Amino acid sequence: MAKSSADDQELRRACEAAIEGTKQSVMMSIRVAKSRGVWGKSGKLGRQMAKPRGFDNLRNQTVAPPQWTMRNTDDRNRLLLSVLNVCKDMLGHLPKVVGMDVVEMALWAKENTSTTTTTTNQVNSEDGPAPTTVSEKDLKVTVEKDLVSQAEEEDMEALLGTYVMGIGEAEAFSERLKRELQALEAANVHAILETEPLVEQVLRGLDNALNCVDDMDEWLGIFNVKLRHMREDIESIETRNNKLEMQSVNNKTLIEELDKLLERLCVPSEYATCLTGGSFDESNMIKNIEACEWLTGALRGLEVPNLDTTFANMRAVKEKKAEVEKLKNTFVRRASDFLRNYFASLVDFMISDKSYFSQRGQLKRPDHADLRYKCRTYARLLQHLKSLDKDCLGPLRKAYCSSLNLLLRREAREFANELRASTKASRNPTVWLDASAGAGQAVSNADTSAVSDAYAKMLTIFVPLLVDESSFFAHFMCFEVPSLNPPGSVPTDNKSNSNIDDDADDDDLGIMDIDDNDNKAGKNSVELAALNECLQELLDGIQEDFYAVVDWAYKIDPLRCISMHGITERYLSGQKADAAGFVRLLLGDLESRISMQFSRFVDEACHQIERNERNVRQMGVLSYIPRFATLATRMEQYIQGQSRDLVDQAYTKFVSIMFVTLEKIAQADPKYADVFLLENYAAFQNSLYDLANVVPTLAKFYHQASEAYEQACTRHISMIIYYHFERLFQFARRIEDLMYTITPEEIPFQLGLSKTDLRKVLKSSLSGVDKSIQAMSKKLQKNLTSEELLPSLWDKCKKEFLDKYESFAQLVAKVYPTENIPSVTEMRDLLASL
Repeated sequence: MAKSSADDQELRRACEAAIEGTKQSVMMSIRVAKSRGVWGKSGKLGRQMAKPRGFDNLRNQTVAPPQWTMRNTDDRNRLLLSVLNVCKDMLGHLPKVVGMDVVEMALWAKENTSTTTTTTNQVNSEDGPAPTTVSEKDLKVTVEKDLVSQAEEEDMEALLGTYVMGIGEAEAFSERLKRELQALEAANVHAILETEPLVEQVLRGLDNALNCVDDMDEWLGIFNVKLRHMREDIESIETRNNKLEMQSVNNKTLIEELDKLLERLCVPSEYATCLTGGSFDESNMIKNIEACEWLTGALRGLEVPNLDTTFANMRAVKEKKAEVEKLKNTFVRRASDFLRNYFASLVDFMISDKSYFSQRGQLKRPDHADLRYKCRTYARLLQHLKSLDKDCLGPLRKAYCSSLNLLLRREAREFANELRASTKASRNPTVWLDASAGAGQAVSNADTSAVSDAYAKMLTIFVPLLVDESSFFAHFMCFEVPSLNPPGSVPTDNKSNSNIDDDADDDDLGIMDIDDNDNKAGKNSVELAALNECLQELLDGIQEDFYAVVDWAYKIDPLRCISMHGITERYLSGQKADAAGFVRLLLGDLESRISMQFSRFVDEACHQIERNERNVRQMGVLSYIPRFATLATRMEQYIQGQSRDLVDQAYTKFVSIMFVTLEKIAQADPKYADVFLLENYAAFQNSLYDLANVVPTLAKFYHQASEAYEQACTRHISMIIYYHFERLFQFARRIEDLMYTITPEEIPFQLGLSKTDLRKVLKSSLSGVDKSIQAMSKKLQKNLTSEELLPSLWDKCKKEFLDKYESFAQLVAKVYPTENIPSVTEMRDLLASL
């Protein structure tokens, strides 16, 4: 900025006023002017030229790029100097400058650059901003070799070569160049003025071209409007075409859906004929099943989940659905009537043929293979009936149960009658422990195993049969329950015209899977309850024939209830709790029946034991003691499986009544009570010694009898000892009683316990002691009926006497130390010699 220019000062003041109130200061101010052209008549040219517009209606564009001009040379040089300094500071090097007189700019920089004081925004902590001085060296423009090109440098060297001047004549050289430059510019201006007619001619041509361009622009605008209308028409046509195409696709889809719906609604004539009036013979069942499958699919296809709700509300669909429902009801009614009659006819045919049942001299195993084979023919039909109408299965199940129940009961009755008639077994007495039977009377040992074998045969034949029938019924009648054949169970054996004694392998009549999906059916408590209710109706009444076999076996040998109980328990444990419910109930009832019959036997035997009380006098071993041992031995032989608890309960009841009765009989004659008790308890132990080693319950009663025997022996021996040596041991008892209150030295001074009294007692009791001991032995033997007990009792008696005499000798030694009595050794030797 030139300092002498008034405009520059005015510009600087305007800039300072703009930044007034801030911490900034003006370093340099530049005035900029903008122009659109370089021609003198640029204004006219700009006004006459039409704005170019293209077909695509692009926005207007300027014809020539904008150019910047400076007000004077000083402003231009000052701007360039500032730009070069900024580039040097920021980029680290100077950019190339083209079209500038580098020498002239360098000279101008040298003349116009001075030390300039600028204020920066550095802030002191105390005095605020501090001025910063910029030296002339910092503002100096360094003219480098890069400011001019190689060609310009060569031209400059050639120019300088035409001048001859000294080293210090640079200013004169600069002035000379300026004069030549002015002359050159004047020549250029003259040349331009001479070419003005040509320029005007060119401008006229340009005006004509602009007019043509304007006309073209108007035509293009017209074409653009027409094309826009055409485009709108095309879009409208395309929209209508798309709608028509969519309508065509929708119509095609609708026709396809209607065709499918018509296919669903169409009832094939062959199926309609089969459903309304076809035969149910075995040869026509394939057609019937196909018709059922079509009917099931048609009904399912007309339901809302498989049919759109729009179709479902159509009148034609509703009418066709009503027609299909009518077909279903007609078919279900016809099929139900046929199956009810078919079940009854099958059973009637079998009942009328006596060869199906056991006959005199021949036990016949029930054979239902043909029956089940014929029923399986209609298994699929029953499944379709269930899917069509679940309520129709109830009457069918009842009809099947009612018909088959007649057959099963007839088979069980005929089999049980022939089983009892063909079994030969001697009848054993039911009186085991009656007092009227002597102790030595032999009990019948007839073999009655044929009775329990007959019962086992009954269960072996009919329990698997009933389980198989239950399983077949559950699957055949479409119950959604688990398989009823328990793991490891033996299927029913079936062979045409086969006898029980045949050893040939028989066929498995367990039901086959009717449908693969049956294996996936889950347990259903409601279905299981309904199944058990139907099974009760199917098998009801058959238990009476089993009861008849149990009662018959009881009459022959009551003890066979033990083996029958074990057999029943084994079959019962093999049945699952949630399967074949009524078969399990049947076995449970049989077990209860057997337990009840055995309880009758036990109660009767207990009454026989109690009748021993009514005898006038009982001596020796009671008759029921040895007979019970025989009974227990026989009962142990009959135990099978889980019947141990039943037998142990009987043992407990028997022995408890025996011991109670024994004590009551002993109390009737107290004088001989101990002898009576010890003999019977000893007999009880001797007779049950072997069994007590293997039967825990009898071992418990064996120990109880042993304790009672020891107590009775002790009482009886003490009574005999006191009977012959009463004064001696009463004297000793008085001394023992006084020793609790006074010292031994004071006892001889008590009344009746003096030394004289002692001598009298010894004289009366021990003079002839051998005779007294012999009398004691005779008395022990006198009332004893079991001579085998005498040696042990006499040893107990001698030991008890020696123990008492030794206690007496010790008391005499303490209280009467100066008195002499027979020693214990002498008394032991005397007892040993007798």
